[in-house]
Amino acid sequence: MKVPFLDLKMHHAPLREEFERAIRDVIASGVFAGGPFVAKFEEEFAAFCDCKYGLGLGSGTEALWLALLAMGVGPGDEVITVPSTFMATAEAITYAGATPVFVDVDDHAYTMDPGALSGAVSGRTKAIIPVHLFGQPADMDPILEFARARGLFVVEDACQAHGAKYKGRKVGSLGDAGCFSFYPGKNLGALGEAGAVVTNSAELQEKIRILRDHGQIRKYHHTMVGWNCRMDGIQGAVLSIKLRHLERGNQLRRAHALRYNRAFAGIDEIVTPVEAPYAEHVYHIYALRVQSRDELIDLFEREGIGCGVHYPVPVHLQKAYASLGHQVGAFPKAEATSAEFISLPMFPELTSAQIDLVAETAKESLAVNAFA
Repeated sequence: MKVPFLDLKMHHAPLREEFERAIRDVIASGVFAGGPFVAKFEEEFAAFCDCKYGLGLGSGTEALWLALLAMGVGPGDEVITVPSTFMATAEAITYAGATPVFVDVDDHAYTMDPGALSGAVSGRTKAIIPVHLFGQPADMDPILEFARARGLFVVEDACQAHGAKYKGRKVGSLGDAGCFSFYPGKNLGALGEAGAVVTNSAELQEKIRILRDHGQIRKYHHTMVGWNCRMDGIQGAVLSIKLRHLERGNQLRRAHALRYNRAFAGIDEIVTPVEAPYAEHVYHIYALRVQSRDELIDLFEREGIGCGVHYPVPVHLQKAYASLGHQVGAFPKAEATSAEFISLPMFPELTSAQIDLVAETAKESLAVNAFA
């Protein structure tokens, strides 16, 4: 039995007829960039996140970038974030003209350590971007308290956490703005590139709305220098359909994670994901920590089991950010996890038999290495 890391064909098959009808409707409308289908999704997704406003964009990277621009982040500013994230978090800071300043993650949730913020803040700090990594919310209350006391903006990088909750509240609704990616493999994925910002701030949403459309307040009247970051109408139509199934998909992911956890219980060589006591994790990624990762990857490949590594090089050690001058050892917790994480198959359509096979194969690899 083969087990793919992700099976989008299976995920989309039950919805294909709905997709085709929706795409025909968009074609018939003749409105492909923004328009009514995007507006409908924006309203639905904002309501899903318990926010007043939603703005459809071309990607999650654009969501982070425009949120920072709308907050006035620019050259000379600093933005605090974590090195345990996808590159886009830091890229958005750089493209806003600011400098990313990193803090380490905590030992268990692998999200921003609020206790590290005081050592990273400076007179140039303008914002903080906590990352809800793998679908696990960061510990937002102390982050927000720290930011509010210093007049800093908080942008939630929720690109992997659609529908996750912090103390019963949806991520995206906690900071000044929440940023989401709808890359196809996400819990809520488009049929291409797309993203969104949600916010309760009328001022921020208006600035982002203008920025995403070349700085226009109306056609050919530009009040600022913007960019083309509009969401496609087809993606808006598809996302409206898929949003109706997100909660069920998240609950299936949580059930799969529990089955994995039970299968690995009592095995000292495996550290399973921990759901923080304040969180409802949605398991975009189910990442184990193991010492013998390369051997496990090799066995999975031989057995036809998909897996991934998120992320093998933390952002502060990427060549692209060599100019910041960070060396190995700067953020030891982020570095330790990057050397040990291995992501197992995780998508709603996984079967119990597939999960059991993945778990037994992983345990077999550990047993072989124990006697090697």
